[in-house]
Amino acid sequence: MTAITPCLWFDDRLEEAAEFYTAIFPNSSIGHLARYGEAGPGQPGTVMAGEFTLDGTTFRAINGGPMFAFSEAVSFSISCTGQAEVDYYWDSLVDGGEESMCGWLKDRFGLSWQIVPTRLHELLFDPDPARATAAQQAMLAMRRLVIADLEAAADAAVPTSH
Repeated sequence: MTAITPCLWFDDRLEEAAEFYTAIFPNSSIGHLARYGEAGPGQPGTVMAGEFTLDGTTFRAINGGPMFAFSEAVSFSISCTGQAEVDYYWDSLVDGGEESMCGWLKDRFGLSWQIVPTRLHELLFDPDPARATAAQQAMLAMRRLVIADLEAAADAAVPTSH
């Protein structure tokens, strides 16, 4: 069976990134790390390449140098069941990084993440287009997604009967 494994290109912080990510996600571990020997081209003992697993998903990574950087063109999305989970992943991953909009952030290594409550998808696909539009507009104004605020926006779109 064919497996598709994300491969990440770090400048020289692969080992630090693997330690950071595996401390955040459950069921995670650092696999083999290949280190440069005397033949180089890197400093002997420094990490050249390796693997780590985040909540059951294996990632490969290399310390390839500064010529390529992460961009928002590729991101990892985390589906969260509630606000506590949204807050945990947001706070953990944004530490040393930067917030963006609509549930997106960049971590300290420049990798983009989407921290998305499953409730957002339910609201965006609400059969009532006014509720879906209101939830979408609320999402577009947020950095960290707040489920209660998304729900309040959707609920406010429903006209009250007198």
